Amino acid sequence: MMISPGTYYELYLKGKNAKQIMTIIRSLKREISRLKNIIEHPEYQCMMHPNEAVRISCNRYYLEQAKQALNEVGGIYVPTKAELKAQQFDANIPYISKIEFFVGGFFNGYEKRTYTIEGDNVNTYIEHSLVLKPSNFDDNEIEKIDKTDFFESLADLHIGEWQRSYSPRRFGYEVLDGTQWHLYVYFSNGHRTVKIEGSNAFPYNFDRLTELFEVEV
Repeated sequence: MMISPGTYYELYLKGKNAKQIMTIIRSLKREISRLKNIIEHPEYQCMMHPNEAVRISCNRYYLEQAKQALNEVGGIYVPTKAELKAQQFDANIPYISKIEFFVGGFFNGYEKRTYTIEGDNVNTYIEHSLVLKPSNFDDNEIEKIDKTDFFESLADLHIGEWQRSYSPRRFGYEVLDGTQWHLYVYFSNGHRTVKIEGSNAFPYNFDRLTELFEVEV
C-alpha cells in the first residue's frame, strides 16, 4: 500500500544518519528501475493495484524526500551520469523549438506529428502515409496548444531518463513486424538534439506520451 511522502519520512527517514539514508536512496532507485523493466517487458500485463506506474510515481516522491533528508543531516547526494542527463533535459525544456514524433507500422501506415513553438503556442502539423497527398493547413487550421501546459506535461514524462533506443531483443525477443517510432526534440539554445527511437518496444510511460500527442498506437 502506498503512503504519503510525509508519512514515509516519519516512518523511514526521520532520525536516520547519512549512511542509513543513502542505503534507502539506493534501494528506492533500484525499485524504480525494477518497476520500469517490468512495464517495458513485451509481455507485460497489469496484474496488481496500485499498478507499477503508480508505484514508480510514489517512489519518486519518496526518493526526493530521502534526498532532502540526506541534505538535512549534512550528507551530499552525488547524482549519477544518467541522472545528470535527465536533469539537463528538464532544464532545457523551456528552449524546445520543435518536436517530431513518428509512429506506425507497415500494415496500418505511419503517422508523423510535428510540433513547432511559436510565441505562447505550440502548433501541430499531422501527416499520414496512407493519405495520398498530405493536407496543407492554413495558419488558422493548424491546431494550437498552450505552450505552458504542453511543457509541463513533457516535464512529467521524465523523457531525459529514457534510453536512446528500445528493442525487444533486450528481453530475448525478436519481432519482425509491428510498430516503429521515433521522437526527435530540437532546441533553440544550441543544446544537442535528443533522438530516441524504438521498434516493438517502448519506454515504461510511452502511453502517456501518446495521450499527450493524441495518437493511437
